[in-house]
Amino acid sequence: MSKIYEKCPVVESTHYELRLVKMEDAEDLLEVYSDKKAVPFFNGDNCHGDRFYYSTLERMKEAVSFWLFSYQKKYFVRLALVDKKLNKAIGTIELFRRDAKDFFDHVGLLRLDLRSDHEKEEVIKELMDLMLSYSYEWFECDKIATKAVPSAKERIKAFKACGFELRPEKLVGEDGTEYGDYWMVTKS
Repeated sequence: MSKIYEKCPVVESTHYELRLVKMEDAEDLLEVYSDKKAVPFFNGDNCHGDRFYYSTLERMKEAVSFWLFSYQKKYFVRLALVDKKLNKAIGTIELFRRDAKDFFDHVGLLRLDLRSDHEKEEVIKELMDLMLSYSYEWFECDKIATKAVPSAKERIKAFKACGFELRPEKLVGEDGTEYGDYWMVTKS
C-alpha cells in the first residue's frame, strides 16, 4: 500500500499548495461545492449518486468528514487545492489507485473539483503538472486517468497540454454502469 496513507505530504507549485483536506477548509470549500457553474465539471462517476453540490456548511462538513474517514481507511486521498495568494482552498483533488476488471485497472484515478473562477487552462495545467510529478510514485502506477466532459473546454486544453489523451474505453462502475469521457496519460 502506498506510503501516502502513512503521512500525506504537502506539495507546492508556484501558485498552489496541495495538502490533505482538513475540517477548517469547509467554509472555503463550500464556495466550490455550491458553485453551480463548477458542479457540472465534477466527476461523480461511481459515487452512489452524489453530484457534489453542497449548499450548506453542515453538508460540506459531512463531506470533509467522509473524505478524512476514507483517507484513514485508505480508500482515497482528498487533497485541498490552496491558492497561495488568496490563502484559501479553491478546490480539491481526489486520488486513488483503481483495482477493477476493466481497462482502468491499476490506474491512478484523479478527480479535480475546482471553483469556476479557477477553471482556466493555465491553472489546471499547473495543478496537473504538480500532480503528475508525484502521483505515479504515490499510487504505484504508471498511468493516470481523469474525466473531462466535452463542455469542459479549458480542462481539456490543459489535459492535452499535459499529455493526456481521450480514451474510447469505458470505466465500469461497481454496479456495471459504464462511464465515458476519460483521459489518460502514461508515465514517460
